[in-house]
Amino acid sequence: MKKLIITSILMTLFVTGTALVAQNNNQDYLGLPGDNLNLFAVMKLFQQSKTLEEFEKNLNDPENNINNLDLNGDNLVDYIKVFDDVDGDVHNIVLQVAVSPKENQDVAVFTVQRFDNGQVQIQLTGDEQLYGKNYIVEPIFDNETRGETPNPGYTGNSITYVRTTPVEIASWPVVRFIFLPSYTVWHSSWYWGYYPTYWHSWHPFSWNYYYGYHYNWNRDYYEHYRRWDYHRYSRWNDFYYTGRRSYSRDVNYRIERGEYKTTYSHPEQRKEGEERFAKMHSDEYRRSSSNSSMSNSTPRPDQRSNNTVKTNYNNFNNSRRSTTTVTNRTNNEKPVVYNPGTERKSTSTVTNRSINGKPLVNNPATERKSTSNVSNRSVSNPSSGQNAGMNRSNNSQKSNSVNSAHRGNENKTKSETVAKKDNKKTDSNNKDNKDPNHRR
Repeated sequence: MKKLIITSILMTLFVTGTALVAQNNNQDYLGLPGDNLNLFAVMKLFQQSKTLEEFEKNLNDPENNINNLDLNGDNLVDYIKVFDDVDGDVHNIVLQVAVSPKENQDVAVFTVQRFDNGQVQIQLTGDEQLYGKNYIVEPIFDNETRGETPNPGYTGNSITYVRTTPVEIASWPVVRFIFLPSYTVWHSSWYWGYYPTYWHSWHPFSWNYYYGYHYNWNRDYYEHYRRWDYHRYSRWNDFYYTGRRSYSRDVNYRIERGEYKTTYSHPEQRKEGEERFAKMHSDEYRRSSSNSSMSNSTPRPDQRSNNTVKTNYNNFNNSRRSTTTVTNRTNNEKPVVYNPGTERKSTSTVTNRSINGKPLVNNPATERKSTSNVSNRSVSNPSSGQNAGMNRSNNSQKSNSVNSAHRGNENKTKSETVAKKDNKKTDSNNKDNKDPNHRR
């Protein structure tokens, strides 16, 4: 019995010590059940949703890794239902879990308030039983300088805050939806034991695993949203907190007994959460790693291989682009490099073209000469080879005409010489006939 008591005490001290180590190393740690539902992630999801029904569905989607709550201790993630309590121009959108057939526990509440000028302000408040007093998340408003460090626990590099305005919040899809005249107040129809067919429960992860996944989004979360310390909705206490808030005595009892602290007892699983995030969001993982203490470490093997393939692929593309540029460029000074394919094409062009409709005689010597001319011509005039061939043909025709004229002149000269000889002979014969002493 004594050994059992000592063992129980040592186990309690171990769990408590592990929780304290986690708390000291991560200032995002609350030590409460709300650690397993990141309200920054919930705010981001709300901003991206089009309707409250879509928001509820995506909030409970295991692929989004947002809901990790197990409030009733059955080792299964709880379904979070969403409903809207309207107070004039204020929508109190409640996130709630049915922890038993008789008890519900509010998890968090959106207060969305629209003013007469059309501007909208929004806050997300975690229930104090799960998050502590005044755990409020809101967008970083443009007209206020307070809260320049939205989360002091963030240890990454400096953040460039993305400020918004009430006008921009009014343009969020889900905000436009709930202020439409045709909007029917949304109230989830699911309750204890009755859930949508698309949903199935799963075993919750340890907080270390959950944090290992979500801290990679911290830069994005804290650039757009911040912690605040008071409610902007003046009727928060009167309308919601004292009138409509639901809380579970069973959950409170479990908190007092420290049953939820066992979720912090697996610090070794933080790496598994990081690996899951890296697998699902590789680009964001590289960005978050470069802004954390892990940025100087050696890249993971899959990153190195991907970078190597990407580099080789880029080098291959650059090589192809360079080759194409060299092959296709026009050079006004340097002759084109001798290319047998170009020679055959140019030879065919020279030997097959015609002048005045008559084909030229295929002369091997002329062909070789034209080939030489084509291989050495400049790229500055692609048709220079053809023009050169035409010029040679024209010169050949002109030379033939000159030769023909020259031969005609020679024939004419011979004819004139023969004619002169004949004339002289005739004159001589006539002279003899006139001479009486001429002998016959």
